[in-house]
Amino acid sequence: MNPFSSRVRIGLSILIATCSVAASQRLHAQDYEREKRWADEVVPNLVVGDAVRIKAASNREFLALFTEPSKPNAALPAIVLVHGVGVHPDFGVIGILRAKLADVGYATLAVQMPVNGKEATVDDYYPKLFPDAADRIAKAADFLRAKGFANVVLLSHSMGAWMANAYLDQAFATTPYKAWIVMGLTGSYSWPMRRFPMPILDIYGEQDISPVLSAVGRRNFALKEGNGSKQVKIAGADHHYLGRESELVTVIDAFLRALK
Repeated sequence: MNPFSSRVRIGLSILIATCSVAASQRLHAQDYEREKRWADEVVPNLVVGDAVRIKAASNREFLALFTEPSKPNAALPAIVLVHGVGVHPDFGVIGILRAKLADVGYATLAVQMPVNGKEATVDDYYPKLFPDAADRIAKAADFLRAKGFANVVLLSHSMGAWMANAYLDQAFATTPYKAWIVMGLTGSYSWPMRRFPMPILDIYGEQDISPVLSAVGRRNFALKEGNGSKQVKIAGADHHYLGRESELVTVIDAFLRALK
């Protein structure tokens, strides 16, 4: 049975509409030119961190933004950050978190995920782009481990949360990631926590979009099977956590420092 059920597809449909992605019935290939335009915009204006290129399994390189902490702490893990639909790794909450988490001691790597055209539908992302997304998540962990970070955790938002879920579906037994911070997941997890003992921090906003809020109870029930997992509501936050980024950092930092 396909783990991405019809209710998840409905949730992703609402998510993309919320992000103002116009509907289209045509099929679209992955938009590498759009990725290049994002890079051409982001890299010259980068204030925090360094732009790096990581080679995917396809031999194409993708952009990532690597930020070392101002006060390194060897006891803390490095964090791979995965953004939402149709944007870049310095956009919105991911762009803010990659810098703020570095300020409190974490090395961060925000990764450019596969994108499609502005007119793309849900089916143009899932399942067409998910294999490449999973590969990029795996390669991001390899990049950090090659730099000497033995402990790496995964943080993902919105559509990026489903890309991360797809990665974990195939790699749960072998992944190097030690924990998963999932923000604004539309729907439930695609697998029971008993299959995957990684600690999970499930975050949602009090004013989040309906597919996120309607599945809060189901996700919380699933987390009860996971070792060290928890669910946190950010008071007053919408799906993009606008103005609530400091609260996010506090919650994420507390969760990661408590990991054994």
